[in-house]
Amino acid sequence: MSILPSHLKYAETHEWVYIDDEGNAIVGITDFAQESLGELMSVTFPELGGYAQAGDDVMSLESVKSASDIFSPISGEIVAFNEALEDEPELINDEPYDSGWLFKIEPHDLTELDDLLSDRDYQKLIDG
Repeated sequence: MSILPSHLKYAETHEWVYIDDEGNAIVGITDFAQESLGELMSVTFPELGGYAQAGDDVMSLESVKSASDIFSPISGEIVAFNEALEDEPELINDEPYDSGWLFKIEPHDLTELDDLLSDRDYQKLIDG
């Protein structure tokens, strides 16, 4: 069982999100998700300036096991992505809650965060 940061909100599709000091939503995948994928080999980034609805697939990760779509946990405009992952996709495996973040989104409706899971509820989901 991994330790889930309690300040994050979690999607049932295994993404996490939090609002940074600038009001942007930082998005990544959970430790459970990166472990399930295995060693990551490449990242297909979202389109900067593109609009994503909550639940839209916005990027993909390719591992030695498979390719996986990554979904936006909230709606908004994609304003940045983690360029370090281009050369070091393994950062997602090594530090999924820190330097392995995926993208930033300028949220259009912060109440969508209320629809996401707490750390405890997400733990129940992955425990089955």
